Amino acid sequence: MSRHLYLLVCFLCFSFALFAQEEATEGQNYSVLSSDVLSEDIGLIPESLDANVDSLLQSWHVRYFSKTDGYCHDDEKNVYFSDEVIRERLERLPRIIPMTYNNIVRNSINLYTERRRSLIRYMLGMADFYFPMIEQILDENGLPMELKYLAVVESALNPTALSRVGAAGLWQFMLPTGKSYGLEINSLVDDRRDPVKATQAACRYFKDMYEIYQDWHLVLAAYNCGPGNVNKAIRRSGGKMDFWQIFQHLPRETRSYVPLFIAANYAMNYYCDHNICPVETTLPLSTDTVMVNRAVHLQQVADLVQMDVEEIRALNPQYKRDIIPGNVKPSVLKLPTSKSFAYIEKENAIYGHRVDELLGMFDENGQANASNREQIIHVTKAGETLFTIGDKYGVTARDIRKWNGLGSNRVASGKRLKLYVDNGGVAFASNKAKQETTATATATKTTAASQQVKTQTAKATTAKTQTASAANNKGYVTYKVKSGDSLYSIARKYPGVSAAVLQKANNLPNSNIRPGQILKVPTG
Repeated sequence: MSRHLYLLVCFLCFSFALFAQEEATEGQNYSVLSSDVLSEDIGLIPESLDANVDSLLQSWHVRYFSKTDGYCHDDEKNVYFSDEVIRERLERLPRIIPMTYNNIVRNSINLYTERRRSLIRYMLGMADFYFPMIEQILDENGLPMELKYLAVVESALNPTALSRVGAAGLWQFMLPTGKSYGLEINSLVDDRRDPVKATQAACRYFKDMYEIYQDWHLVLAAYNCGPGNVNKAIRRSGGKMDFWQIFQHLPRETRSYVPLFIAANYAMNYYCDHNICPVETTLPLSTDTVMVNRAVHLQQVADLVQMDVEEIRALNPQYKRDIIPGNVKPSVLKLPTSKSFAYIEKENAIYGHRVDELLGMFDENGQANASNREQIIHVTKAGETLFTIGDKYGVTARDIRKWNGLGSNRVASGKRLKLYVDNGGVAFASNKAKQETTATATATKTTAASQQVKTQTAKATTAKTQTASAANNKGYVTYKVKSGDSLYSIARKYPGVSAAVLQKANNLPNSNIRPGQILKVPTG
């Protein structure tokens, strides 16, 4: 079989699974600011390089000083080195992937060491936490260790990074591609944001692409734009199988990809020579995992093991709404090693802590009161796109277009979209959407009927006022439930009142309440 025929067969095998990854390479997930940063030839830079560095540096886990261990001097002035020095340093790096040096790579290195110095500081600090895990998985898969620096280019080592087209996590998987590589993605869980599972999926991707190209630079290019675009560039170049020889035929954003990868290898190894030092972080280097077999909220864990819930979120970024659906299948919870013992000791107490407030959608056995497939209505907000909406609910932009008869990914603010979501076994849609539908139907009634409703409402208001007055004399006041209220949020409005007290006072079988419902609130 000829090599070109072999490439074609392999491409057809992977094209369906990777089609969505290629869809995202039209420049939408790349910065529009790159024209004043790099040369015309190199093309566009990833969104990760335009990350809000100030926001990252003010994260709870980042301290406001750099490491001062005596070997690293930090300031805002870069140090210039000749081409010969940089080329020699790249050659010294232990590597399997070639570290080619040319003007494009030089410009990419300058971008990191001059324009993005603060981002390098942040990534160096986060590397202490993420790189040991990534290196272990790369080693288990027999892959080059230097591939860890691809996560620098993709996400700036931010596991919750989300691009404008919906690519998510350390390795920036698109939703269909993530699912095709075994990642669970729904309204509660997004394994693209799980550093371990996403890294394992990325390794499978790397190995699949290396089977096709047998060249690591082409593997990197295919990771960025998909094998279809790489094969197209190979054909247009006359069959050449070298990244630099097909450079001009690749999408503009992919042209920057390999140079930035090489530059990331350089900057993350020779940062001290450029007066850049890592930030210090408080992320625990020693962690352990426990298996959760019931539904549990991260806040329940935080309260009883005495941790900041933000730290638990940082260790478990895959749980998008702070709920671990252990009722569906055993799920992993990562904690600092010292806190994992506290969790095991207090596990039963954790399951019963603040259940009504935090897990009102579950019954007393930790089972969800809903099926896994649910139709909901999403009202779009300013700045949202079908990609960001799809990421929120674990569906694709293409699905949303199909369900709503849309011709493009643009959507106006205030538009009601019908979605069919896999909610991970938890009722995601609140009653609010249903009530909005009811309210819309009510608004279409005849004028006469509306007037009748107004008259009845006025009478009801008078009656409620009288009831409230009488209630005060009987040791309670009344409260009309609003959209978004819970027994816990209502109880917080009244000193000495708890969610359990409200449930008992109103003879409620569970913690479910509905807007418009009148509750008795004990006083005194």
